[in-house]
Amino acid sequence: MGKEMTCHQCGKTEIGNIGCPNGHYVCDDCHGKHLFEFILKDIQTTQEQNPFVIAERLMSHERVPMLGCENAWIAAGSFLVALKNEGTLKITDDQIREALQRTKRQAIGGYCGLTGVCGIAPAIGACFSVILGAACPKDQETAKTMSIVANIVQAIASLTGPCCCKAFVRVALTEAVASAQKFFNISLVAPDQIVCTYSARHPHKCREEKCPYYIYS
Repeated sequence: MGKEMTCHQCGKTEIGNIGCPNGHYVCDDCHGKHLFEFILKDIQTTQEQNPFVIAERLMSHERVPMLGCENAWIAAGSFLVALKNEGTLKITDDQIREALQRTKRQAIGGYCGLTGVCGIAPAIGACFSVILGAACPKDQETAKTMSIVANIVQAIASLTGPCCCKAFVRVALTEAVASAQKFFNISLVAPDQIVCTYSARHPHKCREEKCPYYIYS
C-alpha cells in the first residue's frame, strides 16, 4: 500500500510505494534526472538503423539502471530513431521528443507490479500513436495503436517472473519491428539472437534458463 514518503534527493513529500530497505525514497521527478536529455541527445545523433543495437548500447551505459523506466525511454527512442534513419517514414526530431515525453508521463517506477502495466508497453504505443496520429476522435489510428500495445503487454507478460526491464525492451522491440513490417511495410534490421550479459546484476534474481536471452553456462 502507498504511504507518505519523503524524497531523499529533493525533500518532496508525497504518497509513494517503493523505497529501499534502509527507508530511502526517490520520487519520479528525481529518478533518472538528467538521464532523459542524455538519452534523447544520444539517439538523435546516431545513424544506426538497427533498433536493437541502439537499445543495447544505451542499456549498457553506466548511468542507466538495471531496472527502471529509463529503459522505457530507450525502447521508444531506439525504435523511432531507427525508423527515422531507415527513411521510409519522415520521422522528425520533434516527433521523437514528443514520444519520449509521452512515455515519461506513463512509464512510472514500479507500475509493472502496482498496476500490471510495464512502462515499455506505452512507450512503444507512444511511438505508433505519434506516427499514426492517433487520438480519441480517431478510428483505425487509435485501434491499431491499442492493438500493438496489447500484443506487447502479452509478450512482456510471457517473460515476467520476476520483471526484467532489459528483457522487456528486447521483446517489445521485436513486436514493434513486426508491427512496422505489418502496417508500414518497413523491414528494420533485427538480430537472429540476443545474448544477455545482465544476469548477475538483477536485484530480484534472473529468470536464467526461463529467459530466451540468458547465457547458458
